[in-house]
Amino acid sequence: MLAALRCCGPRSFPAAFYEAIPAWSPWLVPSRGRKSRYDPPAKSKASRLKVPPPVDPAELYVVTERYRQHRLVLSALRALLLGSSIFRSEVVQRKREAQRDAEDSAALSEEHRLLMAWNDAENARQRARREERIRKEEEERKMQKLQAAENKAKLMEAFLKEKEKEVLQLQEEAKTFITPENLEARIEECLDNPRNYNFAIDKEGRIVKRTALS
Repeated sequence: MLAALRCCGPRSFPAAFYEAIPAWSPWLVPSRGRKSRYDPPAKSKASRLKVPPPVDPAELYVVTERYRQHRLVLSALRALLLGSSIFRSEVVQRKREAQRDAEDSAALSEEHRLLMAWNDAENARQRARREERIRKEEEERKMQKLQAAENKAKLMEAFLKEKEKEVLQLQEEAKTFITPENLEARIEECLDNPRNYNFAIDKEGRIVKRTALS
């Protein structure tokens, strides 16, 4: 790869090409003594094993404990900041809700006042209609009572006239009744004017045969 890059020297490309190439580019030749990432390791270092440096257990314990405390402090600070932000947001939210409730209460009060005024007006209108209806019903009831009284009076008058007519008819018929006072006169009248009711009639009601009085 280095041979190929060396073949592409400065004289192989024009100056405008190098001006267009950025500060780092695979077209640039690597610096002296530095390998690319694709080159294999050197032969002198091929069998070398990387061993981590020795760690003191006491020092490791101290560092681990301090790191644990550091994480605890950071988590506590995060929780505190989160709680403060939540508290701040809750306070702001409560202020907004209180302001909105105040606005809503004013609007509700105004709406309630308007509704109560409308309700009072509607109640007055309905009361006037109810009173007018009750008055008309009372007048109609009185008219019905008067009409019923007139009809009853007419019926009573007709009944009395009928009874009076019956009484006059009875009085007229009573003139022919047989009483102890006119008993003798009626007997003499019957003897003077005998009547025979023993007779026969045809289909037209004419007397066709009559027996003689004995």
